[in-house]
Amino acid sequence: MIEHGKTSPSVSTLYKLADALEIQITSFFSPTAERRQVVYMKLSDRTHVPMLRGIWEGLGGEHFIGRVEPTIITLETGADSGHQSMLSSGHEFVFCLHGRLEYQVEEQVYPMEAGDSLLFSAHLQHRWRNVGNTVANFLIVLSNFAEGEKSTTIHLVKDIMNKHRCKEYLL
Repeated sequence: MIEHGKTSPSVSTLYKLADALEIQITSFFSPTAERRQVVYMKLSDRTHVPMLRGIWEGLGGEHFIGRVEPTIITLETGADSGHQSMLSSGHEFVFCLHGRLEYQVEEQVYPMEAGDSLLFSAHLQHRWRNVGNTVANFLIVLSNFAEGEKSTTIHLVKDIMNKHRCKEYLL
């Protein structure tokens, strides 16, 4: 259904597929970017990745040689990161720009409104959803992930599909 444009994948589905195929999530939408020491991005140059009821916007981390990756996520009312929790190495910083979010880290739920922030070790299972009645925007900064890890795609879900099942899912 995804392949034929009849549905858009959730973030957790995109992460599953990218990890199983051993590619970065942005590979689904753009050519591999050259990594640079300095990244200047105009609004019109951002990487935009449509997802189920939202959009992921790269803020330059996909082009940067360091181990930091900032993104902005915009979610429609009720949209979420998917059914499965995610985890990765390093740290995750979340800053709510607009709207209301519910961010769950392990068993703890953190209600977030514009101006609220959350910082946690990304190896803890986490997920998020828009619980407000308007569009929500939030900044996520992944940092200090292990050298050589696929920063954006490192958000692995709890039960990763094996490669065989993933390939069947894509067909």
